[in-house]
Amino acid sequence: MEVILKDDVKNLGYKNDIVTVKPGYGRNYLLPQGLAVLADKANKKIVAENVRQAAHKAEKVKNDAQSIANQIGDTVLEIPAKVGETGKIFGRVTTLQIADTLKAKGIEVDRKRISFDQDPTTAGEYTATINLHKEVKHQIRFNVVAE
Repeated sequence: MEVILKDDVKNLGYKNDIVTVKPGYGRNYLLPQGLAVLADKANKKIVAENVRQAAHKAEKVKNDAQSIANQIGDTVLEIPAKVGETGKIFGRVTTLQIADTLKAKGIEVDRKRISFDQDPTTAGEYTATINLHKEVKHQIRFNVVAE
């Protein structure tokens, strides 16, 4: 089943992409949630026109995402967490903590765009990926330290 995505869907595609999905996934999740529309002839023409009109806006968004990535650069964040004697973390380090630490440095990033490469379970250095744009992904390093 071919559908046109109306919004970014993690592990599937980005807005205005035409993707092939299993019929049940499209019919029972994507279409009712408003995340996609059927990829028929009329909808494909509408999307093509919208993409053509939004091309210059997309370039500006991409440049903004690139400037945020440049602003973050090689910054290493310090994330405080409660740590036991063995170095194991009590609770979890979340993407919200990373987003808040970046916000304290003057960089606005939505927590939903941050994903961990490896879940932090002990004190130490980890990396996370920030998906700023479909063509701009940035790796950020962070240290989990004892409070």
